[in-house]
Amino acid sequence: MQEYIYYSQTKLEFPLHESIYVTSKLEELTGKNFLISNSNEVSSELLADEIEFYEKNTEDSLQNKISNIKKLYEIAEQKLDCATDFPKSKEIGNRLLIISSSSEDTKAIMKSLDKDEFDTFHIEESILKSISGSIGSLKVIVEDENSESELNVDQIVWFDMKDEGSKQSGVFDPNQTSISDVINTLRENCQNYEYRNYISYDSTICQYHERRDEVCAKCVEVCPTVAITKIDDKKHLEFSDIDCLGCGGCVSVCPSGAIDYNPINKDAIFELSLNYKDTHPLIISENMNLKETNVSLKEGILPLKIEGGKFLDELSLLTFSQVSSSQVIFYNDELSKGTLEAIRILNEIYQKKYSKDAVLVATNESELQEAINKVTFVENSFFSFNQQTMRKREAFSYRVSHIVGDEDLGVVETGPNIHYGLIKVNEDKCTLCLSCVGACNVDALIADAKTFELRVNPSLCTACGYCVASCAEEDCLSIKQDVINLNPMFFKENVLAKDKLFACIECGKEFATTKAIEKVATVMKPFFASNPTKLKTLYCCEDCKAKLMIKEGLLDA
Repeated sequence: MQEYIYYSQTKLEFPLHESIYVTSKLEELTGKNFLISNSNEVSSELLADEIEFYEKNTEDSLQNKISNIKKLYEIAEQKLDCATDFPKSKEIGNRLLIISSSSEDTKAIMKSLDKDEFDTFHIEESILKSISGSIGSLKVIVEDENSESELNVDQIVWFDMKDEGSKQSGVFDPNQTSISDVINTLRENCQNYEYRNYISYDSTICQYHERRDEVCAKCVEVCPTVAITKIDDKKHLEFSDIDCLGCGGCVSVCPSGAIDYNPINKDAIFELSLNYKDTHPLIISENMNLKETNVSLKEGILPLKIEGGKFLDELSLLTFSQVSSSQVIFYNDELSKGTLEAIRILNEIYQKKYSKDAVLVATNESELQEAINKVTFVENSFFSFNQQTMRKREAFSYRVSHIVGDEDLGVVETGPNIHYGLIKVNEDKCTLCLSCVGACNVDALIADAKTFELRVNPSLCTACGYCVASCAEEDCLSIKQDVINLNPMFFKENVLAKDKLFACIECGKEFATTKAIEKVATVMKPFFASNPTKLKTLYCCEDCKAKLMIKEGLLDA
């Protein structure tokens, strides 16, 4: 099978690589299958219209143009190979509910439906109490004359839909499109409803999962649907693939990297970035209309089309910038809160080091042309390493530490969507019980068994505060929120507290930290003051404690 096809109504004036089937005649393509196409007029596994956009607008030399078009096909294929969003399907029945406040609206849509096409119900919006579930299994609660009833339907048409409806899959508003568009959608859904699993989730580093106190739920806050919900009594997140729109906004605000974007995950971003060495990456969100975008692409600009333009985070953007050693252009008019903050943070870091922004944002054609004219390489910024086995925080820390080097570049503030923190410990109060280490699931806090030290790597800290909530001592642990110190120590382990082991006064075996023994002794001394043996047991290991108590006949005392 020929995998790549370039179709254009006008004949190309230059040859393409032999791996690309070139034609200007659609009739030649009958019965042929392709993997990647530049045009939506050709049936293919993946539409890569950035190829045509590049071909029509680039100022690259003819030789580079031919070479880069082949590379763009290969990049598109690489995206397909790296994607882990598997298709799913669900059978959708024909129970249809119409919600409206106007009988004219109801009549209009009923008139457009074929007889017996749907089992149709109608309610006035005024009696609607709640909607839950997903397309194919929606539950609607209505309240009429102080009596509640439940309706189970497959799809809903809701005129002038309220916010509640927009969060559920399977609810459509004709006033946002048209009655004919909605009816076509209803019919298509009944024939074959397919969806994808856009999101993957690692509960082991989630800042919400099974915590006693809620320290993070950013993904739920930014989700525009009911695709991510909290189960507060269990502190579990639940994900609904069928309700997920695939926008990726949850990925960009996840502090630990527990949520990843399956169409282009963290590892795929790294692999794709390697294609952009010594070029100017132009990342284009799928919502931008490339067919009608006419700009002059100066030499060396290579596009990358992405789905879900809200998932890019600070690591993704920095990876492209460092591997290309160039500023990155991001063409997208729907930036998420997390991506906007990631860009601000990166640009501040780059300004402090290179006096240039790392990312140039364009939201329309004129801004895109301005960014294209402005984009430059960033001298001495190239850095690449295999980050595929590393978590998001670790990889980002390693990349920023390379920028910082041995310098002190000052401070960059973070938050409210991307959090870093500086953990401080009152060493006089810390008994090294290590509750904080057990509470930290991103390995920012470490117990060093050789040196009896409590250590912290600030660059890994998500500032979740769960270590503070878990600390056994009062006024011992605190966090200075939302700062990245651009100096070498921020990216290394620092000693927060240390102690030495206490040796049993009977046998000499080391069995606890000195501060822990001193604390217990301080608390218990008043109760044991009348008994010298009991006082002595405060400084003994478990074995010697028991021996003393038996010897003195105190076990039953």
